[in-house]
Amino acid sequence: MRFISRTSSDGVIEQLFTLDGIPGVLWTPEGATGTRPLVLLGHGGGQHKKAPDILALAHRVVAECGFSAVAVDLPGHGDRPVDEELDRIVTENQARVAAGAQLAPLIAEFQALVARRTVPEWRAVLDAVQRTEHVGPGPVGYWGVSLGCGLGVPFVAAEPRVRAAVLGLGGASASAADAARVTVPVEFLLQWDDERVPRAQGLALFDALASSEKTLHANTGGHGEVPAFELDSTLRFFGRHLV
Repeated sequence: MRFISRTSSDGVIEQLFTLDGIPGVLWTPEGATGTRPLVLLGHGGGQHKKAPDILALAHRVVAECGFSAVAVDLPGHGDRPVDEELDRIVTENQARVAAGAQLAPLIAEFQALVARRTVPEWRAVLDAVQRTEHVGPGPVGYWGVSLGCGLGVPFVAAEPRVRAAVLGLGGASASAADAARVTVPVEFLLQWDDERVPRAQGLALFDALASSEKTLHANTGGHGEVPAFELDSTLRFFGRHLV
């Protein structure tokens, strides 16, 4: 891991880094020493590691909970190089939807392909971040919705360090098999009028999670209209399960 910049704002230290070609950002409390919980944040499709919702959540995780947070650019996103294979698939899928194909199965296939790359990448990032003296080997949480959910479910299923996860805006066609291996506490966000993920698919994914403690947070509105107050609930959720 190579840190390439360090800035400070309102008690939050932000460090940009690269790890084997993966661009990322680590947020920690100013002056932090010793082990603390870490939350990995998975951004949505077409976004990047410092998208507004990621940045806002990271700052609150650090400032209000005293945790650390980390995010990386997904393949073909942010500061990653253009991925011709992924771009080709996206273009083909757009054409298939325009011709009348169902969107959900295409999203599922795409997310399964990307997850085969991101799960080992995220595990490597956790290894590197937890070796730093101001994070250490503490408990880990995961937050990710939309594409961050589709990739997060297989990651949470595969990574025993994750103790709790906030997921949502994803469907069973993409993640049901992996969801059956998720046993940690989950807070699941569902938008009742989601135009990208059919309501039945979202409910089926929630049902598929094997967690004995899971909570469904359903709100009216479309895919990108998760209420701001859900962020408060996210912080309370991680505060209960990561300390």
